[in-house]
Amino acid sequence: MHEVKRWYRDQRIQRTLVALKKNGFQTFFAPTRRDAREKALSLIPSNAIVGVGGSVTIREINLIDSLTSRGNTVVQHWSPPSGEDPVTTMRKEIGSDIFLASSNAVTEDGKLINTDGTGNRIAAMTFGPRKVIVIAGINKIVKDVADGIQRVKNVAAPMNARRLNIKTPCAVTGVCTDCDAPNRICRVTTIIEKKPTETDVTVILVGEKLGF
Repeated sequence: MHEVKRWYRDQRIQRTLVALKKNGFQTFFAPTRRDAREKALSLIPSNAIVGVGGSVTIREINLIDSLTSRGNTVVQHWSPPSGEDPVTTMRKEIGSDIFLASSNAVTEDGKLINTDGTGNRIAAMTFGPRKVIVIAGINKIVKDVADGIQRVKNVAAPMNARRLNIKTPCAVTGVCTDCDAPNRICRVTTIIEKKPTETDVTVILVGEKLGF
């Protein structure tokens, strides 16, 4: 990477970390996905029950395998126990000791923006687990809330709909039309402006592009 590009990136990351900390979040910067995995592992007790939201980022850094191999109980609706309905597993995630997720967008003024279809991820991020760890690549950083919502609608949602093979217009065109499709995945949006009063939220920003 050209040194000027690195400088510009680092300035943006630093602004975002400072703003997140000002808003009550514990913050860390991890240069690589491996560093992010190791930092997350250091924050999670080996006996903790860990819930995992529907996150490509968490899986791209191989955090789940590391947790399982060291003995943590991991609850994830993408791989529910045999015979268990995924929604039942989602409810168990909300009751976990620690919840892992990413955000659809992280603003430079320190806010977390997320949109769900079911709402299980954003519910767990605000209340339920005592500790939430949010891991986000630098591609998730945006200027402000307006840019974050645009990112959700025209970047994250189309790719996630396509990944899940959901028949929405954005999964075909890559552009949000604010559709009324019965299987629309954009139904609940939250803006976490400050750390929720009863939830310890840690944000790990990663110096790589991760997730959608």
